Amino acid sequence: MKKSLVEMKAGEAGIITDIQGGHKVRDHLDSLGVRMNKKVEKISHMLMKGPVTIRIDNLKIAIGRGMAAKIFVKVGSKNTQ
Repeated sequence: MKKSLVEMKAGEAGIITDIQGGHKVRDHLDSLGVRMNKKVEKISHMLMKGPVTIRIDNLKIAIGRGMAAKIFVKVGSKNTQ
């Protein structure tokens, strides 16, 4: 199932399949290590449009909700490659 990071529940994990947005968005995410085909796990999110916290490459990263809505993940278990 494909979901945006915003739609995922805490603890869900999967592989990044699509990043929507222009070069600025993609370049910024790339600098954080958020890239296509990378495994990502949603750690938490804040209520009322706060940031989304994810784990990628054993790093915890907080991403703004608007940007997180542009990142789509094929959701599976935590053990997804």
